Amino acid sequence: MGNNGSTRASRKPSGRSSRKKSAGGVSRRALLIGGGAVVAAGTAAVLARDEVKRAWWRVPGVEKPRKPGELDYAGATWVAASEANWRRADRPDDFRIDRVIIHVTQGSFDSAVRVFQDPAHRAATHYIVGQDGRVVQMIRELDVAYQAGNRSYNERAVGIEHEGFVDRPKDLTKEMYESSARLTASICARYGIPIDREHIIGHVEVPGTDHTDPGPHWDWDRYLELVRRAATAPPPAPAPSASASATRAE
Repeated sequence: MGNNGSTRASRKPSGRSSRKKSAGGVSRRALLIGGGAVVAAGTAAVLARDEVKRAWWRVPGVEKPRKPGELDYAGATWVAASEANWRRADRPDDFRIDRVIIHVTQGSFDSAVRVFQDPAHRAATHYIVGQDGRVVQMIRELDVAYQAGNRSYNERAVGIEHEGFVDRPKDLTKEMYESSARLTASICARYGIPIDREHIIGHVEVPGTDHTDPGPHWDWDRYLELVRRAATAPPPAPAPSASASATRAE
């Protein structure tokens, strides 16, 4: 969240502006999809395939199946953000995901959760990582979080908040770095995101932002090395089943 101690409340919610015209000059809102045909009112231009792909999910009833509380990252627990703080989508089918944005909360873990549950805040990230390494997921990766103050970056990125303050290096704990790195490695693997500074960025690097997080004390070299290690680490061994444990006990 960081902006010299400010919260996200001052951000303008991304994704609220009117939709831009497509290359053929046709608003997506003007699309009518039915019977396998695409009709664009007022134009004979042929819509590009990616425009059709980005439009079909807006038709009522057409979207990926969802289950309440379903996680994208097994190491997280689910706490839902207010629906005012994100936009329903069908990523990466409608918008490709090619960035991870790193934030710092400028507050405690619990206060960040409460803020993201507040519809008046109009901003949230997909995940929050605590100083003790715990991870909560508040928005599905399918959906667009109002996190960066930039519509294009919101549509293409997964956002991760980190508990603490940008001017307190002690807040950036070993447990937080390692837990966040495992989460980022998982996101990068899901969407084929390169593990580098072009694709894993700070909120401060988003064009047009007035925020400063994750701040000068965030150790990017250390973090990227941890992400790379997590990406190449062997998967954890499955826990023994109850029957196998009973057999060994005998």
